[in-house]
Amino acid sequence: MNLIHKIEHWGDTHHPQWIDYLRIAVGFLILIKGMSFVGDLDRVSSLVQQVNYTFYIWGGVHYIVFAQIVGGMFIIFGFQTRLACLVLLPILFGAVFFVNLTHGFSFLNGELWLSIVVLLLLILFLVMGSGKYSLDNLMNRPGYERKI
Repeated sequence: MNLIHKIEHWGDTHHPQWIDYLRIAVGFLILIKGMSFVGDLDRVSSLVQQVNYTFYIWGGVHYIVFAQIVGGMFIIFGFQTRLACLVLLPILFGAVFFVNLTHGFSFLNGELWLSIVVLLLLILFLVMGSGKYSLDNLMNRPGYERKI
């Protein structure tokens, strides 16, 4: 067993029930944030331009919106949670270190603290996995058959 399989096994065996509820709440938060970006694409474009990411700005904007909406839904339902967290990590990393940190590191910067907490929780879910109340767990049960 390599290191990744050991981490996955540890996360699957040491998964309290309250972490599933936290995963669902974080998924809703990410989904709502992605939907709010759809409503205000000019704001997202200005955020991407602040980072001086001039190479394919609209591609980056669409990646952010798509990843947050689809990734949020995947995290809510517990479907491929580790993959969704892996896709969302660069977005939250950029939100913490490139976008929100430019507004100042203070207790009044609520967006920065929210981004830090969500980034840390995504890292936690990357290690812990989906949990008991998830589609991944439902599909991995004995007796579940894929009917295609």
